[in-house]
Amino acid sequence: MNADHSDAPRVVALAGGVGGARLVDGLDQVLSRDALTIVVNTGDDFLHWGLHISPDLDTVMYTLAGLAPEERGWGIEGDTFRVLEEAERRGADTWFRLGDRDLMTHLLRSSALADGDSLTKLTAKLCRELEVARPILPMSDSPCPTTIVTRSGDEMAFQDWLARARAAPEVQRVEHREAAQPTAQVIEALRSADLVVICPSNPYVSIGPILFLEGVRGILREKPTVGVSPILGGRAVKGPLSSMIAQLDGKPASAQQVAAHYEDFLDGFVVQTGDAFSTPFPVLETNILIQTREDRVGLARALLDFARSLR
Repeated sequence: MNADHSDAPRVVALAGGVGGARLVDGLDQVLSRDALTIVVNTGDDFLHWGLHISPDLDTVMYTLAGLAPEERGWGIEGDTFRVLEEAERRGADTWFRLGDRDLMTHLLRSSALADGDSLTKLTAKLCRELEVARPILPMSDSPCPTTIVTRSGDEMAFQDWLARARAAPEVQRVEHREAAQPTAQVIEALRSADLVVICPSNPYVSIGPILFLEGVRGILREKPTVGVSPILGGRAVKGPLSSMIAQLDGKPASAQQVAAHYEDFLDGFVVQTGDAFSTPFPVLETNILIQTREDRVGLARALLDFARSLR
C-alpha cells in the first residue's frame, strides 16, 4: 500500500458492486493503515445450493486482496468452474456462477454462520486469511434482503432479478422490508468518521439498503459526505443502473439523478468531466472511469483533495 496522505481524515466508504470495490481499492492505496473502513451492502445476500452468498462483500474483499479479475470485476482471477460444470451435468441450478476457489469462501461462511458466528466476525476472519488488512464491515448481521417489484407485479429477490432474469423485467420499485439494524461496528465507524464517501455504486440496490438501516442517514447529515457518480455521460459503466433510473425516476440517466438520492446529506459530489450540473453543493469534474489501478489511485487522490477543500 502506498500511503501518501499523512494528514488524511478517517474515511468510511459505503460500497457495493464492482464500481464501489474499485474506488475502495484506490482509497486503500493512498490512505494510511488506520484511515479507512468500508461498510458494504448485504441486501444482495442470498442462499444458493444451501450456501450463504454475499456478493458485494466478496467483490470488495477479493478486490482488496488483489484477486478480482480486472475485466470482469467479480469472482477470482483465473478461477475454474469444474464444480459448476458437474452441477450442470447433474441438472442442478447453475444460473449463479460459482468458481471453484470462490466456492470455498461460501463454504467457510456458511459453516461459520451455522456455528453461530456473526457475519461481521466471519468477514473479518476471511479477510485475515486473504491478507486484507482494511476493516470490511457488513452493513448488518441480520438478513435484510432487497426485493425487486416488477411492472407486472412480480416480486423477485434481487439476485433472481439481476442474475437469473438478467435484469430484463422492468422495475416498478425497490423494497427493503426487513427492519434490520446496522451493527454496532458500523455505527461506531460512522460516528468516528471525518469523511464519508458514497462510492460509485447503484443508489437503489447497493447504497440504498445501507441508508435504509436505522440511524445511518441521520449520522450522514452530521458528517462531511462526498459522493461519486456511477453514471458517466448518461450511462452506467456496469450493471442495470441506466435503465433503472429511467424506470424508477422517469428521467434519463444522469449524475444529477444519482445525486438527488443523496441530496439531504451531500456536501460534495464527484462527476465525470463534462457531467457537472447546477447544485447547492460543490461538484468536482474529473476522470471517474476507474478501470485501471492507476485510474483508481488518481480518483482517490482527487476525491480526498476535493473533500479537504470543503472543510
